[in-house]
Amino acid sequence: MNQKITCFFLKKAALLCLFFFGITIQINAQRTVEKLNHGLIAIRLNTNQVYVGWRMLGTEPTDVSYNLYCDNVKIAESPFTTSTNYTHNTAANGVYSVRPIINGTEVSDSETATVWANQYLDIAMQIPPGGTNVDGSYTYNVNDCSVGDVDGDGQYEIFVKWDPSNSKDNSQPGFTGNVYIDCYRLDGTRLWRIDLGKNIRAGAHYTQFMVYDLDSDGKAEMACRTADGTIDGTGVVIGDALADYRNPNGSKTSTSTYGAVISGPEFLTVFNGLTGKAMASTNYLPARGTVSSWGDSYGGRSERFVAAVAYLDGSKPSLVMGRGYYTRLVRVAWDWRNNTLSQRWIFDSAASGNSAVAGMGNHQMTVGDVDGDGKDEIFNGSSGIDDDGTKLYANTLGHGDALHMTDMDPDRPGLEIWQCLEEPAKYKTNGLVFLDAQTGTTLWGMPANTDVGRCNAADIDPRYKGYECFGSAGIKDASGVTTTTNYLMDCKGNLISNKKPSQNFSIWWDADLNRELLDSNKIDKWDYLNGKTSNMLTATGYSSNNTTKATPCLSADLFGDWREEVIFRKDDNSSIRIYTTKIPTTNRLYTLMHDTQYRTAIAWQNSAYNQPPHPGYYLGVDMAPQTQPNIMTTDVTLATDDFSNASSSANAVLYPNPASQTFTIMASGKFTYTIHNLTGQKVGSGEGENQTEVGSIAPSAGVYIITVKSEKGTSTIKLVKE
Repeated sequence: MNQKITCFFLKKAALLCLFFFGITIQINAQRTVEKLNHGLIAIRLNTNQVYVGWRMLGTEPTDVSYNLYCDNVKIAESPFTTSTNYTHNTAANGVYSVRPIINGTEVSDSETATVWANQYLDIAMQIPPGGTNVDGSYTYNVNDCSVGDVDGDGQYEIFVKWDPSNSKDNSQPGFTGNVYIDCYRLDGTRLWRIDLGKNIRAGAHYTQFMVYDLDSDGKAEMACRTADGTIDGTGVVIGDALADYRNPNGSKTSTSTYGAVISGPEFLTVFNGLTGKAMASTNYLPARGTVSSWGDSYGGRSERFVAAVAYLDGSKPSLVMGRGYYTRLVRVAWDWRNNTLSQRWIFDSAASGNSAVAGMGNHQMTVGDVDGDGKDEIFNGSSGIDDDGTKLYANTLGHGDALHMTDMDPDRPGLEIWQCLEEPAKYKTNGLVFLDAQTGTTLWGMPANTDVGRCNAADIDPRYKGYECFGSAGIKDASGVTTTTNYLMDCKGNLISNKKPSQNFSIWWDADLNRELLDSNKIDKWDYLNGKTSNMLTATGYSSNNTTKATPCLSADLFGDWREEVIFRKDDNSSIRIYTTKIPTTNRLYTLMHDTQYRTAIAWQNSAYNQPPHPGYYLGVDMAPQTQPNIMTTDVTLATDDFSNASSSANAVLYPNPASQTFTIMASGKFTYTIHNLTGQKVGSGEGENQTEVGSIAPSAGVYIITVKSEKGTSTIKLVKE
């Protein structure tokens, strides 16, 4: 019998056996993710040692190993099979690269890394000029950040939101300055600036900017709410440049519509991540409609926005834009495909059958696949929306300020949620609740009858398997006196201690699998034996954001191994600083950015009340061995030109000389160039002025993309080396 036919019948027979025995198999599509480089970093530890760390990519098999090179000489301890970091005993500041070994074959070099003098990278900021409006003068502060690879080179760029010093909560009257969003390379080059204009008010609840490769072409986009007068990164105005919908009437000292923007058109715009150009705009949904339909007359409820990114089809990411959570709650899913923005679905608590969801939202959303079908569900707080836009559940517990979802209890199937609640009239008994994420059912909770404002969940105590859940809950007696109790619980609901650590943010920082605490400009370790924290890092001269929330600009796995980096702003806003760990670890995990629940959490981290990211699996002490993520990357097309001396724009020309194996770049003024192979790996770079001759470009024949950046723009040219 033909071998293929035999194989077919064997597979069919196996499936029939599984069917008859009541066993089902869930085969999910691969999710498309960024094609990252190895995030290689090198840090001087002391006179005689250099710490080196790199990513284990989700596209690499679990048995991948790595050869590490310094100045093209292989490190003697290579190959590395159980870690993705190394402490090199050397006084020299060499140039490092790493080469994966897959199925016994060493593949091409990673990007290179030079040695940092410190465990941080400073990126200079270009502060927007302050201004003056009818309420006085204002200046600008770095606020939330996000990341995306805008050019497909495998390295992240940093997106920075600038808030004016007169930004407002929805309940506060007053005019604000404009909000700006910048994009910077890690070397400090600013690629563009978007001015959201006078008709987008400044404050934590108005602008949620989603950075992600939304069309899976290998390059990130940025999407957010815009309005008449928004200016894109190329200087083009969206809508009517002269329109002004700010309300000049009302009280300046108490809640009113003075300075609010509660009329006029709103748009959802998708911007090109590399240029800041507005590629498409459509009417923003959920639409405002009548302000009073959201529960008040001044826009305190209608102008509450949240946003997220989710894999709703199980394969490619979608935008989820939200409006409202105290009363009416509306979420709209959008797809960005083939340069077209299309609506996938709309969920409205005012629609038939959805009324139970009204008021069941937080100041944020979280995203994850809780039913194992490969598609993400959306969680508003006390309600969930299925991947198809239908109601998943509403558990009647009401509004809350903090929301955490991951596999907190690895002994039970599925994901769990740890949440604090604000409205005793709705939550009735427990102000801190541990929920089954798929059903919203309370598994256990801690009593309260007050507004519980904050909580956190992380594996911080190795004596207990699973996450620890912590927060403070108040009980107000009949005379109005409130007694507040601290709770540190294990994931089964057992009290560990009435001492708890800070509860704003978490970060994986040191060598073990426990998580550390991130609060204000500090990283602390929980001393579980003595019930106190010990400081590991304080970013002196650098600040957190969002007042009492004390959140970083961003916390994410940006480079190095699987541990996380944190971004703080300098006190004078002249720069941001990215801190990375320099602590060796023998724990080897895939980069967190190739876990899509974690990666989408980085996208929505800037939404309203920022929350720390969590992966879609249990990461902690006694975790199960990792399996390779079910993901795929997109091959990035860096250029489409044939080899003909022609460039994609007029600012640079390439003249190859096959005889000498060199080529000449001609451009106007000063320029930089980078060389990539067709897998997206950087194999060379340099700079020049007017023209420069470049020597041997690669160790072997092949096709290479030369990217030239000058004051006049960017050119890409394809070069074939025989």
